[in-house]
This record gives sequence, structure tokens and C-alpha cells, in this order.
Amino acid sequence: MKVGFIGLGKMGGNMTTRLLNDQHEVVVFDPNKEAVQAAADRGANAADSLEDLVVKTETAIFWLMIPSDYVDKELDALLKLVAPESIIIDGGNSDFRLSQQRAEKAKQHNVHFVDIGTSGGVLGIEQGYAMMIGGDTEAVEKITPLVESLAPKDGWYHFGKPGSGHYVKMVHNAIEYGIMESYAEGYRMLREGPIADIDLAAAGKVWQNGSIIESLLNDLTKEALEENPTLEGIEGFVKESGETRWALEVAKEHNLDTPAIQAAFDVRLESQKGKTNFATKLLAAMRNKFGGHAINKEK
Repeated sequence: MKVGFIGLGKMGGNMTTRLLNDQHEVVVFDPNKEAVQAAADRGANAADSLEDLVVKTETAIFWLMIPSDYVDKELDALLKLVAPESIIIDGGNSDFRLSQQRAEKAKQHNVHFVDIGTSGGVLGIEQGYAMMIGGDTEAVEKITPLVESLAPKDGWYHFGKPGSGHYVKMVHNAIEYGIMESYAEGYRMLREGPIADIDLAAAGKVWQNGSIIESLLNDLTKEALEENPTLEGIEGFVKESGETRWALEVAKEHNLDTPAIQAAFDVRLESQKGKTNFATKLLAAMRNKFGGHAINKEK
């Protein structure tokens, strides 16, 4: 299947590789010319502009993997260029409420808009990406071969109307905040509690073999502690990227109590004001492990 792919960052670049490895035709565009050339070296067809990408993507399926702040600009530009019945996919982390609005805008141009919440980070190139999909059934059926190449078995689902995919992904990320915070606080207790000299990586290894709290996140935490037991060189600044903020807004609107998620979110906000400790340093290390995020505040 042929697809035009816009956005070749940490996830987008790896996703195009996975598609190419499964024999899809991928046309790529990104303002970063080095990223475009790297994708071309892997077998992608390089476009030097959005207009060029639309011309070369004859099957009229376009996949955006870009920061949420840029989606409206790219969507508006694409809607002026693409043919009726084209499909535009937003696979990034967007506010589901905006995805609903974007779907309506696309519908006015007789274009399908599909929102796909994508999870997997830098690990997805090997293990596949969990994909939470919203949009009309006709469009989702057409893009299913692409989704099946990107996701592991049983790793994707069409949840329904536009916005539902990004809604499920928003809740996923809110849960992620809470789980990460629990691990970080627990490891801090092991390090700074009443029993000295506990090997944190060893505890993590035990927890990864038969315990109830075994998880991919804990495995990555164990790896981070094996590599840097004292987390030397990590400031403890922890970024929040939007999804959990949106989730808390929705929870408040619908009178849903989310104390654990709120507390985890507040820890990140406080870290940005300078309130850091071993736990926030570990949160930063976790984010780097699964997402390739900067380990310290970007200057």
C-alpha cells in the first residue's frame, strides 16, 4: 500500500522503516532534510515539499506524525491539495476535542480524518506500536494494511467515531503518569528509607520475574538503574506533554475523581519549578528509556 508520511522524528522515522520492511510504498516529507535523506536511504520516496508529496502519493492516504501544535497548519495545507475521498491520519498526541473538530473540517472537503493514538516510543520499531483508532469505518478499513504492519497482533482497535482514538490514548497517558510516579516513589523509598545500601537494580530484577508489579516500565527502570545507579547527571526536570493535562480537564468537567493522576501530574509541574529529588530524576530516566526524550531540560 502507498502512503504519504509527514514527520520523521523519533517515532515517525521508525514507523516508516517498519512500513518499508513490510513492503509498503512510503513517500516522505519533513523539514529536516537529513531525516528525509535517511528515509530515502532505507527505500522511501523523498518529497521536497508538501505539494510534491501529494503528487507522489497517488493512493491519497496521508499520515501525520508531528507535534500537536502543528497539526492544524498541516491539515489546512493538505485540505487545499488532496483529492476528495482522501484519508488524512493524525497519529500524534492530539487533544481528542480538536480531533473531533478537525474531522468535521475535513468532512466539509469530502476528506476522511482518522485519529490514531500511537504508543510504543523508540521501542516500537521492533515490538510494534499500540494503536487506538477513531474515525469512520470506511476509512479505517482502507488503512488497515498499514495499521497491521505497524501494530503487533491484537495491538490495535477501532474505537468508533472521530476523536475516540485520541481520547483512549489520552487516558492511556494519564495512567502512564500514575504508574511511573508510583515506581519512582517506590525506588526512592528503597534508596532513602530506613534500610541502607539496597541494590535498586537487583530489586527491579526480582520484581520483573514473577511479581505482580512486573511491567515494561519497570524493566526500563531497572535498565536505567543498572546503567546509572545514582542517576548522576540527571537534573530531575520532568516535562509534561499535554495529554494528562487534557485528561484532568475532562475528568473535572465530568466530575470524575482522579487523585493519583492529579498527584503525578503535580509532581511534574513542581519539578519544573526546581522541586526535584531521586524520584523525579528516575521519572526523567524512564521517559528517556521509552520515548527517547531529553533527559534534562532543553536549554
